[in-house]
Amino acid sequence: MEFRGLKAQYKKYKTEIDSAIQGVLDDASFIGGKEIALLEQRLAEYVGVKHCITCANGTDAMTLVLMAWGIKEGDAVFVPDFTFFASGEVVSFQGATPVFVDVDRDTFNIDTVQLEKAIIKVLSEGRLIPKVIIPVDLFGLPANYPEIDRIAKKYNLRVLEDGAQGFGGSINGKKACSFGDAATTSFFPAKPLGCYGDGGAVFTDNDALAALIRSYKVHGKGANKYDNVRVGVNSRLDAIQAAILNVKLTAFINHELDDVNQVYRLYTERLKGVVETPVIPKGYVSSFAQYTIKLKSKEERDGLQARLKAAGIPSMIYYTKPMHKQLAFKDLEADERSCKVTNELCDIVLSLPMHPYLQEEEINRVAQFIHDYVLGL
Repeated sequence: MEFRGLKAQYKKYKTEIDSAIQGVLDDASFIGGKEIALLEQRLAEYVGVKHCITCANGTDAMTLVLMAWGIKEGDAVFVPDFTFFASGEVVSFQGATPVFVDVDRDTFNIDTVQLEKAIIKVLSEGRLIPKVIIPVDLFGLPANYPEIDRIAKKYNLRVLEDGAQGFGGSINGKKACSFGDAATTSFFPAKPLGCYGDGGAVFTDNDALAALIRSYKVHGKGANKYDNVRVGVNSRLDAIQAAILNVKLTAFINHELDDVNQVYRLYTERLKGVVETPVIPKGYVSSFAQYTIKLKSKEERDGLQARLKAAGIPSMIYYTKPMHKQLAFKDLEADERSCKVTNELCDIVLSLPMHPYLQEEEINRVAQFIHDYVLGL
């Protein structure tokens, strides 16, 4: 059984993917070119924004936006405590200070009540200047952007949507990666839309920001790559990856998003009353980068994972350690009392096999195994 279904996906689209790769090899246009231009156009249209700028990975995508916004030492950037390291890493990389905010227990996304409290606390202390909120669309579910945007406007902050896991999700029809002042995603293979290596993208409606990011991502180029008007980075998506993504984007639009939500419904029907299943608020659609359940304790969670492994059923723990407990952030001296939900989640969450190609008999097997384990304790 596959955790993310990459082999099954390739088997289904082998002819199209192989042909797309061969086309790039025949053209020998490996950096830039028509595949990149086509992908950026299609992604912008799907998300519903003016600009999509591809780059080398999702971490670079966030870094490019923060560079373009001039985020620096003395600035505070608000990041959920329950997320992957990169969401806070990019802040420190710019010399700014990440401020970790607890999350909502139901959705796993940043808790907007705690967010506003964190902003007020930073303002009252006076050491840092609040500048940016980086909500994360965790496990495929968009964060609470209506409330986040209200808070951002109240305190004059920018919003950078980290849609690395959220591509394809939506709120009342508005697509993930279209929220905030800018958004980013990742094409890491296990993401909802993944390539066969690393890749990422920035989305924005702001013409000036898009132009600046296009410069920063190619060594700060001006009129051309030998006219360098600022210090930038080297962060480009390869044409072969773009060709693969063009095939996969068609599949994602045509059926994968619908199919993965059908898997969600089947899992949830079979696990209701056995474990805590994902909560999808009214009007929201998740792209289900992961299907994450909650157990009653760390012991129960770890025991279930061990039993699943013994039965040949893959599972993952996202995340074993909160951001505020990462050694790299030890100097930030986070207040443990403000991170209670994150601390709990790290001990009780478990992500199950989840992808559009998961068969109903596989879902039944996983659900029955969990049912027998939990109710048999």
